[in-house]
Amino acid sequence: MTEAVKTIALPSSESAIALAGPQEANLKTLSRQTGAKLVMRGQDLLITGQEKAVERCLAVVRSLKPYWEQGKAISEAEIMTAFQARDTGRLEDYQDLQKNVLARTRKGEQIRAKTFRQRQYIKAIQSHDVTFCTGPAGTGKTYLAAILAVQALLKGDYERLILTRPAVEAGEKLGFLPGDLQEKVNPFLRPLYDALYELIDPEKIPDLMAKGTIEIAPLAYMRGRTLNNAFVIVDEAQNTTPAQMKMVLTRLGFSARMVVTGDVTQTDLPYPQQSGLITALKILRSVEGIAVCEFSQGDVVRHPLVQRIVAAYEKYEM
Repeated sequence: MTEAVKTIALPSSESAIALAGPQEANLKTLSRQTGAKLVMRGQDLLITGQEKAVERCLAVVRSLKPYWEQGKAISEAEIMTAFQARDTGRLEDYQDLQKNVLARTRKGEQIRAKTFRQRQYIKAIQSHDVTFCTGPAGTGKTYLAAILAVQALLKGDYERLILTRPAVEAGEKLGFLPGDLQEKVNPFLRPLYDALYELIDPEKIPDLMAKGTIEIAPLAYMRGRTLNNAFVIVDEAQNTTPAQMKMVLTRLGFSARMVVTGDVTQTDLPYPQQSGLITALKILRSVEGIAVCEFSQGDVVRHPLVQRIVAAYEKYEM
């Protein structure tokens, strides 16, 4: 086999840092996926190895240029999506993925889909009244839904944003937590708050909550209501019972949208209680107007180690 050496001159030290990743994690991923050897020398990236491996690695590094050229952090999920795009002839789709900015944070940072499944999820939410999304932690299920919900709220598409989840968490109940209802609920809704803070000044959120524009409550408080002109996010839905899931789905009113997220492998319901999310997916998957998106460990966009942890657990539980 022919040995090859390629050098990529990066425009700045920030670009080199972005491409290499923390502790050169990205270079290790590229090497692991191709068999090529990658070494960063100052602002030059040297790629050596078998010719086919080097060319494949080079193609992926070049496809990531919109990120490292501007010194933007690159996740392992983005690298794996670049490999998928290159290997399946979808580089044009990947370029569209890079260009399509969903929103900008208050600090001006771009929020966008990082994998093809995330883009599919975003499109599903935008085009369906009810969207189910399942997958492991770190795939952006709740975060992306909340970003879209806040955007829609700020544009005036909906009058209210309702964030809810069942009060079941590793066997704990709300009654054992100190404080009033809001103080009891807050720890369970931290991921939703994190997304709110990206787009809304934290000082304004209490006022929006006081007016009822943003409502955060346990799932049980949805009973008996009809949610019109609202964007509803049901988080940690794997911890609903079938009765609870049916209850919240039938709360959907006119000019409303609902996103239901959860990880079907992480239910905290006592055995042998069936998960309402699993039941709903069996019953509603083919119903017109409902979208179902399923993420895998390949969509994890947190620290690279999180992706490997999820993959290890998936292998163990097979």
